[in-house]
Amino acid sequence: MTRLIPVDGVEAILPAYRGTPIDRLLRHHNLGQEPPRTDRRAELLISMCMDHRKYLMLPTEFAFVLRSAGGNLHGREFELSFAIAVGGVRTIALLAHTDCRMTRVTGMRDAFVSGLVERGGWAADDAAAQFDRHAERYEIGDAVEFVCSEVDRLRRLYPGVQVAPLLYRVEDDRLVQIAGPDGSPR
Repeated sequence: MTRLIPVDGVEAILPAYRGTPIDRLLRHHNLGQEPPRTDRRAELLISMCMDHRKYLMLPTEFAFVLRSAGGNLHGREFELSFAIAVGGVRTIALLAHTDCRMTRVTGMRDAFVSGLVERGGWAADDAAAQFDRHAERYEIGDAVEFVCSEVDRLRRLYPGVQVAPLLYRVEDDRLVQIAGPDGSPR
């Protein structure tokens, strides 16, 4: 079971995140606070969905940002490893978001096929074959559960890196912390 903890003031930031790049992200995006300048290198890697309704308020040179369907990082481990090994990142923020179409992508076959035919110039059989070959891989189910499972996977893969799950609410453009039932970071 998870709890969603909004950040409407500094006191709401979970203790485990205080003084970290997650703290600075939440302060800047949700509270409009300008973080102190860093040594001009990224402090954070943010993974988020490619959805056009999400826009993060980020300081210049603060973060690497990876966007993919549903924020799914399966198959993108080299990019993560590069940001950690060469870019020096020690913190990852994984962002799920409300109303994500990847939570129900397998039910969108007809729209996918007709859209790829109309706008992509594809033959209907080829569009259907592509959907059938790939859609299940991109289905994430419940967005919060998916991001928590990705956090668990990445924590095992990169035990020296802080990995934090967050939820982006498209309704109000706010970041929300995802915590366990006891209020500690999930």
